[in-house]
Amino acid sequence: MEKIWIKHYPAGVPAEIDVNEFRSIGDLFDKSVKLYGPRPAYINMDKVISYAELDRMSAAFGAYCQSVLKLPKGGRIALMMPNLLQYPVCLYGALRAGYTVVNCNPLYTERELEHQLKDSGAEAIVIVENFANVLEKVVARTPIKHVLVTQLGDMLDFPKRMIVNLVVKHVKKMVPAWSIAHAVELRDALIEGGRFPLKPVDVGHDDIAFLQYTGGTTGVSKGAMLTHRNIIANLQQAHGWIAPFLREQEIIITALPLYHIFALTANCLTFFKIGATNVLITNPRDIPGFIKEIGKYRFTTITGVNTLFNAMVNNPEFAKIDLSQLHLTLGGGMAVQRAVADRWKQITGVTLVEAYGLTETSPAATMNPVDMLEYNGCIGLPISSTEVAIRDDEGKDLALGEAGELCIRGPQVMKGYWNRPEETAKVIMADGFLRTGDIAVMDGNGYVKIVDRKKDMILVSGFNVYPNEIEDVLAMHPGVLESAAVGVPDPKTGEAVKIYVVKKDPALSEASLLEHCRANLTAYKVPRHIAFRSELPKTNVGKILRRQLRDEKA
Repeated sequence: MEKIWIKHYPAGVPAEIDVNEFRSIGDLFDKSVKLYGPRPAYINMDKVISYAELDRMSAAFGAYCQSVLKLPKGGRIALMMPNLLQYPVCLYGALRAGYTVVNCNPLYTERELEHQLKDSGAEAIVIVENFANVLEKVVARTPIKHVLVTQLGDMLDFPKRMIVNLVVKHVKKMVPAWSIAHAVELRDALIEGGRFPLKPVDVGHDDIAFLQYTGGTTGVSKGAMLTHRNIIANLQQAHGWIAPFLREQEIIITALPLYHIFALTANCLTFFKIGATNVLITNPRDIPGFIKEIGKYRFTTITGVNTLFNAMVNNPEFAKIDLSQLHLTLGGGMAVQRAVADRWKQITGVTLVEAYGLTETSPAATMNPVDMLEYNGCIGLPISSTEVAIRDDEGKDLALGEAGELCIRGPQVMKGYWNRPEETAKVIMADGFLRTGDIAVMDGNGYVKIVDRKKDMILVSGFNVYPNEIEDVLAMHPGVLESAAVGVPDPKTGEAVKIYVVKKDPALSEASLLEHCRANLTAYKVPRHIAFRSELPKTNVGKILRRQLRDEKA
C-alpha cells in the first residue's frame, strides 16, 4: 500500500527514523547519563534519583549479576514489582550487563508465575516481598536459582524507609508470611555489586532485550522476543512523533506499570532519551491518593488507558490540581471513548491523543498527531518507518474504506514468540506483516479506525455488531460510569448483545438505558440483556476483560 499517510504528518515528524543512532538500550542509557547527569530521572514517594545516581546504582546491580551471581550474557532476569525506584535500577542494570529482562505482573497467580518463569528459563528474579509468598510456592518447580527481595520503601531515605516498610508490613499487613532459602535483600546486593566494576558487554541490535509476555487472557501466555533493535526503533518512532512539541524539561506522570510494554517504551525509555523526569505512581488504583500525589508536580505529560482517564475526570479533586503545564496526554492500551476524551478536554484544555499498539510491536504502531485539536475516534496514522495493510482472511489487501484485519510491518515488530515457532508463523506473514487480530478501516488520508477485535465481534442474525460502538454509546449516558458489551447465545438470533454496566448515578434504570440505546443504535444492536455490577473485571493496566464476562454462566 502506498504510504498515503505521510503527507498528513505534523510538520517536523520524519517519514523514517534512524534505528542505528544507538547500538543498544545500554548505549542510549550511557548517552543520556552524560547529557543529563544532575537532572532528576525518577521520583517515587517523594524520593528523587538523578540520572547520575541511576547510573551508579544500575551499574552496581549489573555488576552483582555478572560477578556474584555469574549469570552469562543473555541470561534471563525476571522483575516482579510495581512502579518503584527499584524497577529502573534493576531494569537498566540488567540491560547494560547484557541480560534479557522478563517482566512479571506482581498480581500473578501461582499458576501464571510458574508458567512464565519456566517458559522464559529465568534464573534470577527481583521481587517485592509483598508477593514473595506466591513465588515461594512455585520456585522449586522453576529454573530460578537466585532470588533478590526488596521492600516497598527500600529506596527511600532513612527514616522514611523504615517507617514505610513498618507500616506496610505491620500496620497495613500487606506482606503475607514467606520463606525462601538463600533469598538476598536487594539493598545488600547493590552494596556488594558496588564493589565490582560493570564489565563491558557487546550488546547489539539482534540481542533480545525483553521477553514480554502476552496472550494470557486469550490462551497460553507467550513471550514476545523484543530485541534491542525493536525497542530502539520504537522509542525513536515515538520520539520522532512528539519531538516537535516537546519542552526543555518534561515531567511525565507514569501511572501505568512499567512492566507493561506501553509505559515501558513510552514513559521509561522514550522520555529517558530526552532527559525527562518520570513520576512513578505505585498504586494508581487508589484514585484519591493518585490525584493527591500528582498534585505535587506541575507535570507536562501523562499517559494512561481509558479507564484511568475516566476515573480521573469523575473525581472532583482532579480539576482542582495545577494543570497549567500539561500539554500532552496520550491514551492507549484500549479504545478511548469519546465521552471520556471530551470530558478530559473540557477539564484540562488538552486533547486526549489516542495511539495504538501491541506487545508484539514494542508497542506503538499508529498515533494521532499530537497537535490535533479534537478527539477524532481514530487510532491515528501509521508512525514513522511503519507500514499498515488492511487484509481479508486470505491475506489479500483490501481497498480503502473496507473493513479487514489490521496488519503491521516495521522495525518495531517482534522477532517472534520465544520457543514457539508455530505460534510465530500464525501471526507473522511471509512478507513480514504482523496480524494484529483487530478489525480496522483506513480512510483516504491514511487514518486508521479500529472497528473491533476479531474475536469480540457479535453476530446477531447475520449482522456484525461491534462492542466498541455499543460501549461508546453507553459512555454518552450521564448515568453510566463504565460498561462492557459481549455476545451471548440466543435461540432466535444466534447471538444477542448483553451489557454489563457500572452506575455513575445510583438511580440509573434498565428502562433509561434501553431508551438511550434505542435512540442511538439500530434495532439489532440494542442490548437484549442488562446486568448492573459494582465493578468490571480488568487487566493489570485497566483494560476491561470482555472474555471473562462472556465466559460467565448466564
